[in-house]
Amino acid sequence: MAEIRLDKFLANRSNYSRSEVKSLLRNGAVRVDSVVESDGSRKIDPDAQLVTCQGKQIQGGSHLYLILNKPQGYICATEDRTHRTVLDLFPESLRIKGVFPAGRLDIDSTGLVLLTDDGKFAHDILAPGKHIPKYYLVKLRNPIGDSEISALAGGIVLSDQTHCLPAQAKAFPDGYALICLHEGKYHQVKRMFAALENHVESLHRVAVGGLILPENLRPGGYLELVHKDLVRMLKAPGFDSICEQILRNFSSYSINASP
Repeated sequence: MAEIRLDKFLANRSNYSRSEVKSLLRNGAVRVDSVVESDGSRKIDPDAQLVTCQGKQIQGGSHLYLILNKPQGYICATEDRTHRTVLDLFPESLRIKGVFPAGRLDIDSTGLVLLTDDGKFAHDILAPGKHIPKYYLVKLRNPIGDSEISALAGGIVLSDQTHCLPAQAKAFPDGYALICLHEGKYHQVKRMFAALENHVESLHRVAVGGLILPENLRPGGYLELVHKDLVRMLKAPGFDSICEQILRNFSSYSINASP
């Protein structure tokens, strides 16, 4: 992990303002490896050194990366006056300044959501030009057929004449299908199948890049990502490989995907 200024680390990894951080440092409330530290400009390695403030450990590296298995009924936003947000599923210690959901799932959709305060990494995950695939397990009113798979592979034109990039899809048991997108238009999966005169009954995001949502991560559960997970997100192994892995644990995912 690259080194970071102590005062910046404290401001990033806590709810203290920068002026509060300066006051805490002056008052001897901050320790690095059990030694009181008052110099906010000191460089530290968050992965190798223990930082405490007022007796509480300040966790995390220079940035925070979390994946959530989003349940239904929550929106992908940092705040909302009407609905519960995905941040409501986290303890106060992780609801720190700058953390936001990188990408969206509808309120009735479920599955993998990345939350981070690293804007560059979020851009790399979301930008269509980066070609990071997102995989969705969808339950359809009518089982997907070869003609629909071919149509998706050719690029669907939505009802408003919006053109979608080619998408890969594969039929799964019990009326499910796995679909892979390289972009994220509004309600895209639902609109694509509506253009094919089909209907999405449930949608569950199961993977981003090469990082697959753990099948045993309960709805509402979350994990903090480490470096190898971030690399996996950015380097996808290919559609067939992901299909094989999802199919292997299909029963767990399909249960989570159901309303």
